[in-house]
Amino acid sequence: MRVATWNINSIRARLDRLVSWLERTTPDVVCLQETKVADDQFPIDRIESAGYRAAIYGQKTYNGVAILSRTTEPGDIECGFDDGLDDDEARCIAATVDTTRIVSAYVPLGTAVGTDKWIYKLEWFRRLISYLDRRYDPDTPLLVCGDLNVAPEDRDVARPDEWRDTVLCHEEGREAMRNLLAWGLVDTMRLHHEGPGPYSWWDYRMLAFPKGNGLRLDHVLATKRLADRCAQAFVDRNERKGKKPSDHAPVVVEFR
Repeated sequence: MRVATWNINSIRARLDRLVSWLERTTPDVVCLQETKVADDQFPIDRIESAGYRAAIYGQKTYNGVAILSRTTEPGDIECGFDDGLDDDEARCIAATVDTTRIVSAYVPLGTAVGTDKWIYKLEWFRRLISYLDRRYDPDTPLLVCGDLNVAPEDRDVARPDEWRDTVLCHEEGREAMRNLLAWGLVDTMRLHHEGPGPYSWWDYRMLAFPKGNGLRLDHVLATKRLADRCAQAFVDRNERKGKKPSDHAPVVVEFR
């Protein structure tokens, strides 16, 4: 099973690129973030023409997550955390593909440390962990995939001193990430790469990509049952090149 996660940064702006990538690489499951489109505007016909079925949770202009499956129709679809809190941001969707539960998550950026949006980011991590506690068991086959907006360690940042204490590398955010892993998840990329890197995001500004100023913000986390079958993990860096790329590249993980 080949699973990918990709912050597409607007599915409508990147649709031709996405479809071409799906047809060329044929992943079994793709988790998307920042689709930035309401459900009734999601390009379902193009996705299905490429051989995929979709579970979608979107909103106009901002956020939006989806799970694409090449093998079976995604089942038991669940949007949001269902924790009784008033939150209309489309940032989390879960579905079952074959026998594996898949969660596609887009963690808030946090804007600036100490702001209300930073507090919302940290609370969102806590809500995600609480959601996992209520719904799942670490002994079952589960993947949490997405743009988690945290570079977990300095080896995940090409220029650590430049990014230190920002919302992407702050210790509070890294602690939230460690707490998520401690629930019972394994960082699949680190099973195959010691670092530094590989990086999955490069800012559009200041020529970050050609200058190599990248961070690893996109993750495929697996319960041990799946992590033990992880054959390889890599970043498809070529998708950050060319015309109108997303600022993120796909992260691809293969399981035996």
